[in-house]
Amino acid sequence: MTESEQTPQVTIYTDGACLGNPGPGGWAALIKSGGKCREIAGGYRRTTNNRMEISALIQALNALETPCRVEAYTDSRYLNDALNKGWLAGWVKNGWRTASKKPVKNRDLWEALLKELQRHRVHLSWTKAHSGQKENERCDHLAKLQAQKTNLPGDPGMESS
Repeated sequence: MTESEQTPQVTIYTDGACLGNPGPGGWAALIKSGGKCREIAGGYRRTTNNRMEISALIQALNALETPCRVEAYTDSRYLNDALNKGWLAGWVKNGWRTASKKPVKNRDLWEALLKELQRHRVHLSWTKAHSGQKENERCDHLAKLQAQKTNLPGDPGMESS
């Protein structure tokens, strides 16, 4: 068996939601592997939609017990473009500065995501939101439910802003 055949294959669907931007937010993910599907979700009392989109992927990857080959799906252009258009690599190369020399937003989450991307082989694809794709619709529903919860914890990356 090759290393690729021994590494588990996982499919992940993610979404984030925010009631106001910033406002209460939620993230959710579906993790499919070996014919099983697991749902995970969480939220914060004051956050942003982009933070929730990134958090969904981080939390899903973090939930995997061993390194995996991952097919991941997001409806976030921000997250998709950061990974697939080389933005993230450019930010790291430029000392966490954008092309316009401004500090990169959500650096704490991007750094956490980078750690997970080193652990797993991830291919991220964009899927259109609210288009009837059932796993994306389920994640959207779960993320919104999280955002509506009371007594949500604070988002550590937002506490100082």
